Amino acid sequence: MRRALVLNATYEPLGIVSARRALLLVLDTRAELVHATERVFRAERVSVPEPSVVRLVRYVKVPRDYRVAVNRRTVFARDASTCQYCGASAENLDHVIPRSKGGPHTWENVVAACRPCNTRKEDRLPHEAGMVLRSTPIAPRHRVQLLALCGSTSDDWIDYLGSDVISRRKKSA
Repeated sequence: MRRALVLNATYEPLGIVSARRALLLVLDTRAELVHATERVFRAERVSVPEPSVVRLVRYVKVPRDYRVAVNRRTVFARDASTCQYCGASAENLDHVIPRSKGGPHTWENVVAACRPCNTRKEDRLPHEAGMVLRSTPIAPRHRVQLLALCGSTSDDWIDYLGSDVISRRKKSA
């Protein structure tokens, strides 16, 4: 399914929706078309280009305390599908402080790990297993950028999300 980037009236990225939902926003005059793809939606009396980027007509206040759910897909996106212990391709999630030792299931305690490192660490702390994290796990700051990493992205989005997001996505694909 094709997706479209939704921008606030100030051109700040708000979210990613299906192309069909973006088209409905444009047709309802709640958004304006900023970038379109080569595809076209056709109806009996109208042909409309498929949106790639739309901008809302009215400003929407965004809650700043919103946190993205911690799950396999989002952690792999944050860590670029790379083991945070050895740098190999990640296959599993690992709790830095194991759940059995009171470690929470939070962004600051969950990392992507390859199978050998996850097996080697077992139910221990990294220093007990003689392992070191390559980077400190933190909660992602930009929700929309993380969502973009989770799926297909368009080159039209670079100006709004940043080229580093697009290049990280293409490397992990």
